[in-house]
Order: sequence, then structure tokens, then C-alpha cells
Amino acid sequence: MRAYERLIKYAKIYTTSDSGSDSCPSTERQLDLARILAEDMKAIGISGVRLDKFGYVYGYIPATPGYEGKRSLGLIAHMDTSEAAPGEGVKPILHENYDGNDIYLDGGTVIKTATFPFLKDMVGETLITSDGTTLLGADDKAGISEILTACEIILSENIPHGKICVGFTPDEEIGRGADKFDIEGFGADFAFTVDGGDAGEIEYENFNAAAAAVTVKGFSVHPGDAKNRMINAVNVGIEFHNALPSYERPEHTEGREGFYHLDEIKGDISCLEMYYILRDHDLNKLEEKKDTMRHVGKLLNEKYGSGTVTVDIRDNYRNMIEKVRPHFHLIETARKATRLAGLEPKELPVRGGTDGAVLSWKGLPCPNLGVGGFNFHGCAEFATAERMDKAAEIVVNIIKLYAEQ
Repeated sequence: MRAYERLIKYAKIYTTSDSGSDSCPSTERQLDLARILAEDMKAIGISGVRLDKFGYVYGYIPATPGYEGKRSLGLIAHMDTSEAAPGEGVKPILHENYDGNDIYLDGGTVIKTATFPFLKDMVGETLITSDGTTLLGADDKAGISEILTACEIILSENIPHGKICVGFTPDEEIGRGADKFDIEGFGADFAFTVDGGDAGEIEYENFNAAAAAVTVKGFSVHPGDAKNRMINAVNVGIEFHNALPSYERPEHTEGREGFYHLDEIKGDISCLEMYYILRDHDLNKLEEKKDTMRHVGKLLNEKYGSGTVTVDIRDNYRNMIEKVRPHFHLIETARKATRLAGLEPKELPVRGGTDGAVLSWKGLPCPNLGVGGFNFHGCAEFATAERMDKAAEIVVNIIKLYAEQ
């Protein structure tokens, strides 16, 4: 079975995670896919398949006799999809022999070549989209599909290999995918996540990340009698936000440039809550962003009274490069595997986070490989069958290369 055929099957299963839930997995519906994956893994011939109480699916392929001394390789992808777009009732559509023009879908969704000029490079390929009313879920069901396809190739073609460990996680999209990952039971010496980006992309740098909750306490009186009495929490919140560098917002940054992102705001005159995500590849620059927010809060408290503004900041995850650098054979092997697949490696910094970043800091070095998907987290999301084939081929090549080392 080709990888895109698995994607079509898995995309139809509703697996959106829920950041408002404290359970693990955050949604029971993720278990619907977990159970199917466990059965599909067994059908392929993967051993030791288990679904744990937290919704993680694990299995392994024992080393080929004579290759038991080789280092064990892990392959990881996530089952959940983003809350940023509808994920229920996904209806995958194939666009064979793509002609290079705009793609018109339901719900007013148009995948425009003017907006996404890289579409011109995909003429003749088979594109997979949703019907335009939901996301597709290639992030990361494409990664799941490619891992299973690579495993099927290894087993069906009797390709020599060391131990291969497979893991599928819940709740990656809400930043919890690695929280309860059983690294010891997984059994890998190192791993790759297969998650996001084009085939041939290799990612081993990601943002350092923090979250900030800003609470503004106002003082409400009748607006007709408000002079020198009212403290409008909404206005103070606007003042806080406008004091942050406007050029350091996501819409004005790229590459390794960090940002302040106001993700949610709610409240009224009496109380306002604002939630930010802070990102930077440079840890020192992230610390400067945190200091800036605290300083703005301090100035506003001096202006409006102590306790008016509270800034609560917590760290989320760190840049994986510090933990991958001592194991740079992972990157060198991925480069070689990509070239063997006929592609030139593209090494890009991740403008986000991955399970691999957290796992790397927990002791399992884990850079990321691209899946051949695009426009994630929205109704314009798509993948191509040919690039998914290449992504699976790269995984197979990596397995072969480690068997030779």
C-alpha cells in the first residue's frame, strides 16, 4: 500500500485534540485512530504492539539475525490534529495530474497559486486535499502513513536492519505529545519524528518557547461619572500590548526571528486576560522578551497602581539543537538518505515545536523529517502522493544506512 492511500484512510478519523482538557489523551476520539493503528501495525508484522492507558501506541521490528548489535532506530509521529480548523468529517479528494492552476474547494476555500507559488512546482503530481470545509490532517497522519509504509517495505522485501522502534503519540498539537512518552519502554537509542514540511526537509532547530498570561484588574464605575476614577482594564491591556515591539509579531517575522504572539484575549472593564506565546531560536533573546513583558507590567503598575497588571510566564520547550549536536550522525545520515532518494536536503529551522524537541531534552535525540505536506492547520492543507512516496523512501534509506554502520 502506498503512503497516500493510508493517509486517505486515517484522515477520515476525527482526532482533534483539546487544549482545554486535562486528560491524556485530551480527547477520547484519538483512541479511535490509536486502535486502528495498533491493528494495522500487527497486520504489517510489527511486534510487541501495545496501546497504553494514555493513548500512546508502540511496537517494534526485531533486528534481522546478525544485526542485533546495530543501534536501534525510533520512528515517531502524532495522531491528533490541530484545533485551528475543523477536523471532523474530513473528506479527502484526489487531484490527479495537477495542472498548476488555482484549486477551488467547498466552503469558499481556494488554494491559490498567487498565495502559494510553490504549487507551480507540483504540476503533474497527485494532490490530496480535504473538501475545503475541514483540514486534511496530513499533519501528522502523513507521517504515520509514511512510517508504516516504510516498515511494510522493510518487512516485505526482507531488507536487513537493526531494531526499529515505532511510536505514535496523542496531543502533540497542544504541546503534550511527549509528556507521557515511555522512552525506556520504547527502546530506541535515537529517533526521528516524521512530522510536517516537504519531503527532503530535515529539521533539528526549533524555537525556545514560553507562554505568558497577562491579567489586568480594572476599576469599573458608570462612564458618566468616570473621570479620575475608572481604570478600564481593556484600555490598560491595549496599552500593554502596544508597548511590545510591533515588528516582533508573527506576521512580520521569518526564519530564526522570534516573536510575541497575542493568542487569546477575553474580559471587560473590570478584568482582562491576555494570553501570549513567546518564541525565539536564541534562548537569550527569549529571556529578553520575557524581561520586556515584565518591565511593561511594572511600568503600568507604577502608573495605575500596584497589582493592576500581573504577568505570569512559564517555559514550554527548548531548542533541540543543543541535544542533537552531539549526535550529528542523525543529520548526516538523513542527508545521505535524502540524496539517495533523488532529493537535495533542505535544512530549515522549525518555527514551532515538535515532540522531538521535548524528547531530545528528555534524553532521546530526535530531529524531524518532512512528510510532503503543506499549508497545515487550515482548510487549504494538502499533500502530494509522490512526495509522500519520497518521504517513505527516505525513511527506508535511513534504516538501510544504519544497518550498514
